[in-house]
Amino acid sequence: MVENTDVVVIGGGYAGVMAANRLTRRGDVTVTLINPRPTFVHRIRLHQLVGGTDDAVVDYRDVLADGVRLVVDSATRIDAAARRVTLAAGGTVGYDYLIYAVGSGSADPRVPGAAEFAHPIATLEEAERLRPIVDAAPPTVAVTVVGAGPTGIETAAELAEAGRSVTLVCGGVLGPYLHRRGRHSVAGRLAALGVTVLDGPGTQVTAVTRDAVRLGDGRELPSQVTVWTAGFGVPDLAARSGLSTDALGRLRTDETLTSVDDERIVAAGDSAAPSDLPLRMSCQAAIPLGARAADTVLSRIAGERPSTLNEVFAGQCISLGRRAGIFQFAHRYDVALWFHIGGRPGAKIKELVCRGIVKHLADEARKPGSYGLHRVSGGAKRQELLESQRGEAPATGARAAQPGTREHRTGRSDRTATDERDRAVDARLNALGDRGRPRRRGVEA
Repeated sequence: MVENTDVVVIGGGYAGVMAANRLTRRGDVTVTLINPRPTFVHRIRLHQLVGGTDDAVVDYRDVLADGVRLVVDSATRIDAAARRVTLAAGGTVGYDYLIYAVGSGSADPRVPGAAEFAHPIATLEEAERLRPIVDAAPPTVAVTVVGAGPTGIETAAELAEAGRSVTLVCGGVLGPYLHRRGRHSVAGRLAALGVTVLDGPGTQVTAVTRDAVRLGDGRELPSQVTVWTAGFGVPDLAARSGLSTDALGRLRTDETLTSVDDERIVAAGDSAAPSDLPLRMSCQAAIPLGARAADTVLSRIAGERPSTLNEVFAGQCISLGRRAGIFQFAHRYDVALWFHIGGRPGAKIKELVCRGIVKHLADEARKPGSYGLHRVSGGAKRQELLESQRGEAPATGARAAQPGTREHRTGRSDRTATDERDRAVDARLNALGDRGRPRRRGVEA
């Protein structure tokens, strides 16, 4: 008689759904997906939910394999010794293997007044709470978006295109990931939409009140609606369960995404910290990580040695309202190139990416094992970084670099690393001429 293997996946986002679908490749594997919501959240559309152009949800029937059992509940504790997950509603679910894909959410802003008066939008519930507030506010009220990563830029553009008076407070650089040419393109589009962009020194938010935002340089901005998009945090389930985590709370794993504490626990997505060198939080990373985590579990079930992580990146895709966007191309090891596609073509690419993500998940549900982008090589750069990390001295000075940031990977500040990268890339491209231009390839958000 063939012995059945029970695999529990905690988290029904991009990584969790990909992993759950892929696990159904084997008929002797029972897959249970634990998720607090009955619908799949298309998270990269949450800014559209706030702006009123999309509901940012997809029915699980459209993306989840028929063989996956969906448990709508929250996991409150993992008992690794007993191989059981405790549920908020009561009871437990046992497992032979566990995939930890709890994702990420809003970080504690730790800025006076921010928790009380600012509105985060990292989760569906947060975006749904903000939507009626925006709808009820007169068009003339001042709206401030704090944080100039993709979410902040997209939210500012979405609201400005709807006729809102928007100020984007960067707290530093506009679009830190972007090449300076891409950044210039984004700044131009935001200006055309009427967004006031405050960047550079002194633009860190020091306090939020009911009707204002205070900056580090002493300025006080009127703000009847303040949207907070600065930073992400992860659920503390792993830490509460006694598992090893990094400083942010992500589950520490090896390069096969296996927990450093227990080979029966595998992580994927934003909540994973492989080799203390986590990938950029994004669905572009989460979906391949979900596939890799599933392959690790399937390899162990088959008595085979799991493959190690070697992820490739294409760039970063940002919508700038419904009529414009940007796709910022990057080296496959996730550093931006000079080349980008903006304007209307950029918007079309972004929409294709959003639809393509759902299609990836749906295709894997229908034909488990069909997804293969996680096998595309990211090159030797990650191995070089790992070797460098093992040989480097501990961080010193007033502020140690945080894992997952460019500063952590290179030992330099984001501003310094960006400037040096831009000069080096431009010099190399000038020397190479047309031979240095990147070839087009498939993209994800």
